[in-house]
Amino acid sequence: MFGKLFQDHPSEVGETYGEHFAAAGGFGLRMIAGGIACVVHAIVPGVFITTGSGTVKKLYDQMVAKRAAKRDANIEMRSIEYVI
Repeated sequence: MFGKLFQDHPSEVGETYGEHFAAAGGFGLRMIAGGIACVVHAIVPGVFITTGSGTVKKLYDQMVAKRAAKRDANIEMRSIEYVI
């Protein structure tokens, strides 16, 4: 049960628990900040005009880049040729 809750998912994405904690925590904090900017923008439309959408785009780009790097590393690992 411990492994399922704390270790399975981080290992699936190629991270330790600590690395996953830092990455997911960082994403969460940036999402909160972007959300607060959106609420302030709702009240005062002249401020934080692109902060919310910019935050979402940056987080999405970062996540997609990480997935692509992991996919490329897996492909490279499977395609190594041995020469004797």
